[in-house]
Amino acid sequence: MGKYVRDLTIKESRKAGSDLQLITLFTGQPFPGFLPGQFLQIRVDGSSDTFLRRPFSVHDYDSSSGELKILVHIVGNGSRTLAAMPPGESVNAIFPLGNSFTMPEKGQKVLLVGGGCGIAPLLYLGRKIVENGIKPQFLLGFRNSSVMPETRPYSELGELLIVTEDGSEGEAGFVTDHHVLKEGEYDRIYCCGPDEMMKAVVNAPAALNAGCEVSLENLMACGFGVCLCCIAETVRGNLCTCTDGPVFNSADLKWGQPGISCG
Repeated sequence: MGKYVRDLTIKESRKAGSDLQLITLFTGQPFPGFLPGQFLQIRVDGSSDTFLRRPFSVHDYDSSSGELKILVHIVGNGSRTLAAMPPGESVNAIFPLGNSFTMPEKGQKVLLVGGGCGIAPLLYLGRKIVENGIKPQFLLGFRNSSVMPETRPYSELGELLIVTEDGSEGEAGFVTDHHVLKEGEYDRIYCCGPDEMMKAVVNAPAALNAGCEVSLENLMACGFGVCLCCIAETVRGNLCTCTDGPVFNSADLKWGQPGISCG
């Protein structure tokens, strides 16, 4: 799949939680299409100390309208500047970058687990899984209800389970405490979030007989595997998250449980 550098226009930008911004982008030219798990590198103009492009997962994509959604976690000047841009302004982006999740086979039982802003790539993944004739189950965790984005798009695709640390929404506790990870049986588990959360998920009882894929949130600069700042330690040696990932089979990661391959 080729790489493109294009100016994308902001169609809509709205608050999606206390520290999240949902931004809809479009371009006058057709998008080349995206695979679930891929990302964009966006140049943030107007932020004097943001010198490098910022990576954003494809949160959702509508091929009929050509609209692309990203979920921006506001943590610094770069993300704050991007979140403050009004509709009509444009941003320069390089895409599509990275590899993708492996699609499950028909009839398989699938669980998608996300923590915090790690839920971003799971919506588009869930949409593609539904297109393949499978109804997925989502398990999403947050600190509290104030940081949660709208979850209806997930529940429209499959069963939605919510966990918050303070119990303000769904079950109280951590994602890794949920009973489905202790008692459930799955063929495939897909996960994105903090490393410690993902380590616990792929080592949970429900993952023992499942193929597990995780999307790493390593810091990236170039997006092309040149700067080597996003290295992931794997059983095949050190690999670049931006080019060899961001999606990895958990069995290939040194912290992952040796298990069944998703390939």
